[in-house]
Amino acid sequence: MTKPHLSILVIVIVILIWSSGLMVECGIGVNWGTLSPHRLSPSVVVDLLKHNHIKKVKLFDADPLVLRGLMGSGLEVMVGIQNEMLMALGSSPLVADNWVHLNVSKYLVKGGVDIRYFILLYFRAISLFLNIDLQPQEQSGGIETDHNVSFLRPISIICCPALLNLQQSLARANLASYIKLVVPCNADAYESSLPSQGAFRPELTEIMTQLVSFLNSNGSPFVVNIYPFLSLYGNSDFPQDYAFFEGTSHSVTDGQNVYSNAFDGNLDTLVAALSRMGYNQMPIIIGEVGWPTDGALSANLSAARAFNQGLIYHVLSSKGTPLRPRVPPMDIYLFGLLDEGAKSTLPGNFERHWGIFSFDGQAKYPLNMGNGLLKNAKNVEYLPSRWCIADPSRDLSGVANHVRLACSAADCTTLYYGGSCNGIGTKGNISYAFNSYYQLQKQNSKSCDFDGLGLVTFLDPSIVITKYTQSNRVLNKDQRILDILTAASIDAANFNASNHRLVQKPAASAAFKNHEKTYSAYIVYKLYVHVSNDIHGISNSSLELGNNQLEDKQFSPQSASEQQHLRL
Repeated sequence: MTKPHLSILVIVIVILIWSSGLMVECGIGVNWGTLSPHRLSPSVVVDLLKHNHIKKVKLFDADPLVLRGLMGSGLEVMVGIQNEMLMALGSSPLVADNWVHLNVSKYLVKGGVDIRYFILLYFRAISLFLNIDLQPQEQSGGIETDHNVSFLRPISIICCPALLNLQQSLARANLASYIKLVVPCNADAYESSLPSQGAFRPELTEIMTQLVSFLNSNGSPFVVNIYPFLSLYGNSDFPQDYAFFEGTSHSVTDGQNVYSNAFDGNLDTLVAALSRMGYNQMPIIIGEVGWPTDGALSANLSAARAFNQGLIYHVLSSKGTPLRPRVPPMDIYLFGLLDEGAKSTLPGNFERHWGIFSFDGQAKYPLNMGNGLLKNAKNVEYLPSRWCIADPSRDLSGVANHVRLACSAADCTTLYYGGSCNGIGTKGNISYAFNSYYQLQKQNSKSCDFDGLGLVTFLDPSIVITKYTQSNRVLNKDQRILDILTAASIDAANFNASNHRLVQKPAASAAFKNHEKTYSAYIVYKLYVHVSNDIHGISNSSLELGNNQLEDKQFSPQSASEQQHLRL
């Protein structure tokens, strides 16, 4: 009678061991960068994360506003330490103690912030040296850009003392068992022709040996950034299908193992490098991985969706890799949550377009992160619906300096080669540049002047240009569609006032809201008439919308009070 019970017990034990050892669940988080000229409030972003059931987030600094916004959210947080702090942290235990108190202890209270990791030192692991700025530097996405006078110091002199002081400070605060220090590396820290032969670069062997030993002794994971996009972007011979997860005709055979995607091959190269050092079981977190949606030929919405969705399905399947079967990374952090229009473009114009959401929290494409498709942010505060375009009645031959000035301050990356707006033509480029600067300046009326070459309009130029360029009714060489657009905008503005300024929105005005909709319909109507006459040779005096006919006489205010609402 005891044998059946013993057999059942053995089966249960085997199942438990198999489940815990081989079926590891991978967590999915996001990188929340804040280098945007139009930042969402932390409360809106936190609500966006929670609404999409995203439970892990990585920050690039200890921004007090962001940390306060995360209080009580229940999200697991990884916080970055900026490079310019490292020397101070490494030079004085007291500085490290104060930093831990200000950025850790005060938030680890009931209803506080669930900080799990501190990220120390973002660097591109290509040499023994790191540029450390005398002034704060951009730190979003692991690719750094130095803008000020820098000086060189061996990385071991910068990194190791800061690590040790912070670890001791966490220990003194009784937090060392809960909060772990990690040092993320880019994938160029290791190399090999085949994954199983992976090893850290010879010039990095000493520092990587110290780093991995420190991580292991303190129970910290190894954090790595993997970007198949950058491999494709930087190497014309890189097979495109190998960057994705949908199968490839360029698989890599490594002994008995076959790799069908760059992510697994890259990850196993790291696994082999760690094993070569004697740390074959060290847990790994993917600190950054993703695909941009603009700014390069291979950066677009469909490619970004294919990569990110394929990656998510891949890690959630718990297949693991050939060297770690059924053991996916502990966590992966998609890069990034939101587009960052103020990032440096030194690595490429795509740097401002990594977000799975646009800067205003709107999902760029359907993406299922394991809890249904992405949902848009709520309670986003927008500027009024107005745009700045080039005035078609003016001579634009001397506009080059104005465009140059606008794009030196605002984001014009989609206009360049490989960008989604690269084909809108000269006048489209001018209007795009003007409007980008106008919105950056929060629609200050003077910011659309450009020595009289700018014009404020109610009609979103991007909608019309995109519609007609994507429907094969493309802009011809003399850019007639843009001329039509601006002409329609002028007509619409003339309907309300001769100086083309915008109607302001009175609060709780039902009469105005009705006429605002009517006014928008009028703009669409005028555009339709111009487009129809110019492209199709059709003369129409009205636009059929369902069962209604909209004619010019319908766009007159019906009372003196309503006229007042529309007056500029």
